[in-house]
Amino acid sequence: MSTQPRFRHFAGIDWSGAVGERQRGIRVALCEAGSTAPTLVRPDHLWSRADVLAWLLDDLPADTLVGLDLGASLPFLDRGGFFPEWPESPPDARSLWALVDRICADDPHLAASSFVDHHQASRHFRRHGGRTGDLFPPGRGRWRVAEHAQATLGLNPVSNLNLVGAAQVGKSSLTGMRMLHRLAGRLPVWPFDPDPGRGSLVLEIYTSLAAREAGVPAGRSKLRDTAALNAALARLGSFPLPDTGAIDDHASDALLAAAWLRVASARPQIWHPAALTPEVARIEGWTFGVP
Repeated sequence: MSTQPRFRHFAGIDWSGAVGERQRGIRVALCEAGSTAPTLVRPDHLWSRADVLAWLLDDLPADTLVGLDLGASLPFLDRGGFFPEWPESPPDARSLWALVDRICADDPHLAASSFVDHHQASRHFRRHGGRTGDLFPPGRGRWRVAEHAQATLGLNPVSNLNLVGAAQVGKSSLTGMRMLHRLAGRLPVWPFDPDPGRGSLVLEIYTSLAAREAGVPAGRSKLRDTAALNAALARLGSFPLPDTGAIDDHASDALLAAAWLRVASARPQIWHPAALTPEVARIEGWTFGVP
């Protein structure tokens, strides 16, 4: 029986939904199987979303597990639809990606402003300037099944329909859907696609989960110096990075995520969460690492 690991490389990508072509919030990190330290891909490069897409399609090393820090879908199963009361509300995640991409076809740089401001979609979002849609429920908003599972771990998930605040991932999720739509048929995206057992695979991650496993105290998940990052990497069985002092938290998130994927992906049970039914996988997706 082969003891070869399923993946030979692991990539952590800190994504951004901000307006503009190039984003300081986008960082890409990569590590190999084993225990070598992760490294930043193009460390001096100011990435665009299109750059990340091109890297995934053209430059991704063979057999890479890619973790994207974004929400790959929106809540559906709680109310029987992504956008109740909208006749165009799509039936599954892939249709959602296509809808976002179509409505945002004229938005440059894989932005999603047109979808955020769409007269029907906007009814479901909490937006800046007190512009909360009439169908965004009071409180924390709607959650996917995966967010409910995150909460049982003591994490602090935020609705992907919330576009306000430092912790929001809604804009990242919508821009990410445009990229995911372009990966269709070219790179499998778990769990919407099953793991084919060979080649590279893309999935959704939550960097706070990596930080927790690496021993980073709750509420202090942003690491901004290499000494703290190396202490966290050591908890994941990784060799350290050269100590260069300060490091931006987007870089540390990506580096830690890559090292965490290397450890987590080797656990067979992590690929079979209890609540991940075929329906959930097709419509809402899942956050890798949440049991």
